[in-house]
Amino acid sequence: MMMMKHFLPLAASAALLAGCSLIPDYDRPAAPIAADWPTASAYGSSPVSQSAGRPAVADIGWRDFFTDSRLQTLIELALANNRDFRVAALNVEAERAQYQIQRADLFPTVEATGSGLNERVPAKLSSSGKSSISHQYSVGLGFTSYELDLFGRVRSLTEEVLEQYFALEETRTATQITLVAEVANDYLTLLSDQELLRLTRDTLESQRKSYDLTKQSYDQGVDTELDLRLAETSVHTAEANLAQYARQVAQDRNALVLLVGQALPATLEAELANGHGLDAENLLADLPAGVPSALLERRPDIRSAEHSLKAANANIGAARAAFFPTITLTATGGTSSTGISSLFQGASRTWNFAPNITVPIFEGGRLEATLDYDKIEKDIGVAQYEKTIQTAFREVADALAARGTLDDQLRAQQALAEASAVRYRLADMRFRNGVDGYLNTLDAQRTLYSAQQSVISTRLSRLSNLVTLYKTLGGGWSEHTAQIGAIAMPMNEN
Repeated sequence: MMMMKHFLPLAASAALLAGCSLIPDYDRPAAPIAADWPTASAYGSSPVSQSAGRPAVADIGWRDFFTDSRLQTLIELALANNRDFRVAALNVEAERAQYQIQRADLFPTVEATGSGLNERVPAKLSSSGKSSISHQYSVGLGFTSYELDLFGRVRSLTEEVLEQYFALEETRTATQITLVAEVANDYLTLLSDQELLRLTRDTLESQRKSYDLTKQSYDQGVDTELDLRLAETSVHTAEANLAQYARQVAQDRNALVLLVGQALPATLEAELANGHGLDAENLLADLPAGVPSALLERRPDIRSAEHSLKAANANIGAARAAFFPTITLTATGGTSSTGISSLFQGASRTWNFAPNITVPIFEGGRLEATLDYDKIEKDIGVAQYEKTIQTAFREVADALAARGTLDDQLRAQQALAEASAVRYRLADMRFRNGVDGYLNTLDAQRTLYSAQQSVISTRLSRLSNLVTLYKTLGGGWSEHTAQIGAIAMPMNEN
């Protein structure tokens, strides 16, 4: 107890001697983007500002944005089993451990030791000319080479690792957002290809009937062989398309299985096989775009880039501290005796205290070069941070431009498909009544098939763009929509 009474104040005093910090003051770089989203004609009249009382897109839960129950199940499975997401989470835990390791350097490592020595000295080696046996026992408590952080070197390194941990936590959030969007897009692609497969089956059936009629007319000498071969060509083309879309549907399922990280449940497989098309209502909710400045707070990749910038800034503090003396302490206290029974008697107390100071005098320019390097690394971090903001702005602006034009494109494609259906019906009637040859009917049928394919493709582009807008505005990190006034960020800093 006497040993602890003297030693603990010494260890506490050493831990409290940490002094100033040489980390430069951090000022967030100005965002190199416009204050508002673009307003060119391509962006249409769709609202881009956030409605009063409505949560920001980043706070809209994925269950509230993706209203399709099958898609919700797929996202839930992916978040639980996807291996890339699991690796991202484990990377965060690994960095947390690295921070704890680095932070431990702020405190002395206290160790208790005990030793015993029993030694026999032969007569030939003994100064008395007689053999002797000696005993020595000791116990102690102390710390070795503890650096007094007078100039904040250790704290700067600890701050650097902490910011790296925050950056990886934001990267994990960004990985989740990306995963949610990938599952949604793959699901929509599956619905699209299934719809194209059904359309191709119907088209193939119609073309086979037309071929049969053309064959009968050819056998009766009414139609030419050219008409027959044209009908045959259209049948084989549809058969090739059918095989292509069947393959794409199978590959779409495989892509979903990879994202989900496990085999799809049988009930979900059955639901997907009998799923609705892209024209189903309430597949996705509409979104407000908010304002560009919100990206700085809501996009996890931007937040991650800023934490990386802060880590580089903290590293400058460590490089500055290297110019100053380094003081390390070694101290122990304990007892030592020739017998165990007298080991803890007052007269057997021992202690030692060994401070050490190292002053840099000549380093051949290494310290200056290290500081210059760390400053350059910070400048690189600033450029990367600004580029991340610019990229985010461009991604959202592109998505808004697509939202402003895809609705008009879809309406035009639907009108084209309707007009092509009327044309095909009239051409088919004239062919069946012997007014025209098969060439006009074939051309009308191909035009209709192409127009119907374009409608499906445009619907997919429109829905995928909504998913992209949700992702680029930071949505997808929470399952449920946060309440207004009680918005929770993906993580809390410090």
